[in-house]
Amino acid sequence: MSSPSLRLIPLSLSINGREHGPIDVPDDMMLVDVLHEYLGLTGTRFGCGQGVCRACTVIVDDDQGPREVRSCITGAHYFNGKRIRTVEGHAKRDDSGAIVELSPVQQAFLDHFSFQCGYCTPGFVNAATVLLEQLGRKKAQRYTREQVRELITEALNPHLCRCTGYVRYYQAVEELVLAQVQVDEEAPR
Repeated sequence: MSSPSLRLIPLSLSINGREHGPIDVPDDMMLVDVLHEYLGLTGTRFGCGQGVCRACTVIVDDDQGPREVRSCITGAHYFNGKRIRTVEGHAKRDDSGAIVELSPVQQAFLDHFSFQCGYCTPGFVNAATVLLEQLGRKKAQRYTREQVRELITEALNPHLCRCTGYVRYYQAVEELVLAQVQVDEEAPR
């Protein structure tokens, strides 16, 4: 008996502004595995393996704007030709690769000590980044504080934190959103 052969397919994609590929990747490999095993990008976490915890979230950038995709349940070849961002791509780096400035989301999470073990943090960083960037595309829109809280809840609720750091994640994101959007104290008419 012969074992089934592994089918390799070339994969090319942009990650954090850098082109990768073509890389021969098994046709059934998930993106999180390509990030870890082929590219040495280990910031994206493999948590539940079922896309429920969302620690594996990456950002896909396209014409409609940024969106979250779970990399543990999405085959690597889905991303062929796409632009994605992982948690490693948020901070600013100098020419040697050393971090010189954290993103606003990363800094707010540190300022609020939003995490304990940090395993879920990459997913939360990406979710908060997507929310802020989507709101940035709607600059003229006004919100009530309640609407801001609902937007944050909608963006962060699907992400699981086993250490129960939710309150601090929400507080950090609320601070960032309130600094970015126009808030009416009364409900819009």
